[in-house]
Amino acid sequence: MAINVKEIEKHIRGILIALGENPDREGLKDTPKRVAKMYEEVFSGQCYTNAEIAEMFNKTFEEDLTIDKTNKDIVFMKDIEIFSHCEHHLALMYNMKVSVAYIPKNKIIGLSKIARIADIVGRRLQLQERIGTDIAEIMQLITESEDVAVIIEGEHGCMTTRGIKKTNTKTITTTLRGRFKTDLSIQNNLMLMYK
Repeated sequence: MAINVKEIEKHIRGILIALGENPDREGLKDTPKRVAKMYEEVFSGQCYTNAEIAEMFNKTFEEDLTIDKTNKDIVFMKDIEIFSHCEHHLALMYNMKVSVAYIPKNKIIGLSKIARIADIVGRRLQLQERIGTDIAEIMQLITESEDVAVIIEGEHGCMTTRGIKKTNTKTITTTLRGRFKTDLSIQNNLMLMYK
């Protein structure tokens, strides 16, 4: 699905008018175009399904990989910085740090691909909880491992700059799949690495 930049321009112009502004004044004349271009960039993840993202970043390594079925070795990438926008207020979710862990089964994913997955999933209208679910699903599709965990910490503009206005409030969400959900020793190892 492509983002309709012309429609965004039209609607931003309407919002400026609704705010009592003159969209033809010098400072605002190009604002609808600039906002539409910005939205095309910051919401670029809207253009792809989770399956399409998995296909885009499906770069794995399988050679010389012998892994026992009882393997508890964890690949853990921490503090991947992303941003997103909440679907309830279109407010910025910022200072977001994503941590992704998985227990390799048959494939090892390239590390930069994990960061790219987190970035593009954030570039959608989102809920923090869904970001974790989407990343976990994509990781499972690529690695063929059911053992995936995603921890996200972030601040939400809808909490810090409007409404209740509680600055420095952080939201932490966890998405646990497979043995991360069922095996307490693996959960404990994950939390030790996260700290």
